[in-house]
Amino acid sequence: MTAPAFYALRPGGWRDYVTLLHLPYTAWHLSYVVVGGCLAATVDWGVLGLTVVAFALAMGVGAHALDELNGRPLGTHIPAKVLVGLAAGSVGVACAVGIAVAVERTLWIVPLVALGAALVPVYNLELLGGRAHTDLGFALSWGAFPAITAFVAQAGSLRAEGLLAAGWATVLSLAQRRLSTPVRRLRREVTSVEGGLVRSDGARKPLDREALTAPAEAALRLLAAASALLAATLVTLRI
Repeated sequence: MTAPAFYALRPGGWRDYVTLLHLPYTAWHLSYVVVGGCLAATVDWGVLGLTVVAFALAMGVGAHALDELNGRPLGTHIPAKVLVGLAAGSVGVACAVGIAVAVERTLWIVPLVALGAALVPVYNLELLGGRAHTDLGFALSWGAFPAITAFVAQAGSLRAEGLLAAGWATVLSLAQRRLSTPVRRLRREVTSVEGGLVRSDGARKPLDREALTAPAEAALRLLAAASALLAATLVTLRI
């Protein structure tokens, strides 16, 4: 049986909950939070830490729980009511953390908290006719939005550097989708692969699922690692 994702563990028990977190992608998108926060003139590390925690809960747990509830793309055996509870609890705590940051830093965070709370069900449950569930919707929701929110939490307003960081996160998230979408289809929808490659010297190489998915998945791993390294570099620079 083909795993639904390169990071998916064998189904069952606690392994389903680890798979649910989409750990490489969650770390990748949390790096947008760190980059956005570190671009402010001064960095409040406590606030940045809370911002990372809020996004880890809302995005890493809540969004992924609703995504799994919507069609079981990862094939986990987590009960539906547990997925709903994880989503509601994690998003609720994330909102509480966001409000606490808003009180501490700037009330401009409040509308961003409200927007984030709405994005989780709208995107992952494909509400509004699925109009937000597109490549661009993904890039804006889980790329631009974390970077902007983290920057505003630090700077108290949105400035050019915050917008540029949002643009970087959007473009990188679009690249992620271009790579991950065909791989997901191959893993989750295709039952068999037939054919081969014929080289100029006449040699023939059979095609299989691994040959089609391996290059894109290697690129996804490298991009996730590069994003995390960039975030770590900025943290080291600002300490």
